[in-house]
Amino acid sequence: MPLTHSAIQSAKAADKPQKLFDGNGLFLLISPTGGKWWRLKYRFGGKEKLLSLGTYPEVSLKDARERRDAARKLLADGVDPGDARKAEKRTARLNAENSVEAIAREWHTKFSPDLSESHAKRNLRRLEVHVFPWLGGRPIASIEPPEVLDVLHRIERKGTLETAHRVRVLIGQVMRYAIATGRATRDVTADLRGAIPPAKVKHHAAVTNPKQIGSLLRAIDGYEGTTVVSAALRLAPLLFQRPGELRQAEWAEFDLDGAMWTVPSARMKRKKAAKESGPDHLVPLSKQAVTILQGLHPLTGHGRFVFPSLRGPQRPMSDMALSAAFKRMGFDSDTALPHGWRATARTLAVEALSFPAEIVELQLSHEVRDSLGRAYNRTQWLDQRRELMQRWADYLDSLKASNHQA
Repeated sequence: MPLTHSAIQSAKAADKPQKLFDGNGLFLLISPTGGKWWRLKYRFGGKEKLLSLGTYPEVSLKDARERRDAARKLLADGVDPGDARKAEKRTARLNAENSVEAIAREWHTKFSPDLSESHAKRNLRRLEVHVFPWLGGRPIASIEPPEVLDVLHRIERKGTLETAHRVRVLIGQVMRYAIATGRATRDVTADLRGAIPPAKVKHHAAVTNPKQIGSLLRAIDGYEGTTVVSAALRLAPLLFQRPGELRQAEWAEFDLDGAMWTVPSARMKRKKAAKESGPDHLVPLSKQAVTILQGLHPLTGHGRFVFPSLRGPQRPMSDMALSAAFKRMGFDSDTALPHGWRATARTLAVEALSFPAEIVELQLSHEVRDSLGRAYNRTQWLDQRRELMQRWADYLDSLKASNHQA
C-alpha cells in the first residue's frame, strides 16, 4: 500500500532501522535515533543501487514521489540517476570554483599585496557592493557584455559615473586573469568602451588667483578654532603636502634645528612595494614653518602626534578636521579644500616664482623622469628645494600683506 502522511507521522523509531515502502522503489528509512530519509531502490546495469532523495519533513511525501518519478524517467532514457546526480554536483562545484566572485577574490588575494592597504580594500568593497550581488554566482565564462552593462547602468543611475568606470576596469582585470588561468576566453568589458558617458574629472578645489590666496591666508590667520587645527591650517599652505600626510605627522619625524620634516615612505601615497622599500620624502621647512611648529611643541610635543585628535592623543587629528574648518570660515568645497594647496603651489611656484617644474614636482613627491625616461631620486635637488620652500613661504607672506593693505 502507498504511504500516507499519517502513517509517516505515526511511525516510531525502533531498535533497528525500519523501511516504509511507498511503491516503485521509493521507501522511507527510519533510523533508531528517529531520523527519516527518503531512498530510491533501483537497478542499473544489472546491479541494485540506492539513491538518496532527501530527508523528511524537509522533503514531503509529494516531493519524494516527484523526485522518484524524475529518476525513473532517467532510467527509462538509459541514464543512471546516481551518475546524473554526481555530474550535477560536479558541475555545480566547477561553476562555484569558476564563478565571478570566486575568481575575483582569487585575483584580489593574488594582486592586492602590490597595492596600498586602502586601495586594495576599496577595490574589494566595490566588487562586493556593485558586482557580486548581480554576477557573483555566475560562471565567468558565461558572462555577456549586456550583463556587465546592466551592472554599470545600475551604478550610473545612482549618480556615481566615476565609480561605474572604475568598476568596469576592475571587472576587466578579473576577466583577463580568468583568461590567463584558462577559465574564460575573452574580456567582455572590451566591448563596453564608450557604452557609458565619460566621467567628468573633478579636481580638488584650489585657489590660484594671488589676491584670493591672500584673502584665504588672512582668514586662516584669523581662525578661532583650536590651537592644533589652527596650526595645521597655517602649515598646510607652507608645506603643500597631502592632508593625510600632514595630519598624521609625528614629532619624531621633525628636525626643527635642521629645518627638515622626513615623511616615512610607508605613509606616502605609493604602491605597497614602494612604501616598503622606497626612500622617505624630505620636506625642507621654511623659517615660518619652524616658528609655527615651535609654538605648537609645548602643547603637543610630549605626545606622538603633532596634531592629535580631540578624542585623545593616541590618534591623529580627524581627516575631516581641516575641511570642517574651511566650512566654518565660510569656504565651500568648490572654492577651497586642504588638498588644493598642492595645485596652488604647483601652479604659482612655476608661474610666479619661476622655479623649474621638475623641482616643484619632486617636492610634491611626484615621480619625475629625465630625458631618457629614468626617474630622478626623490632626494635630488635638495638645495633648490630648500630655496623653493623658503621663497614660497615669503611669497605667501607678501600676498597676505598686499591684500591686507588693499
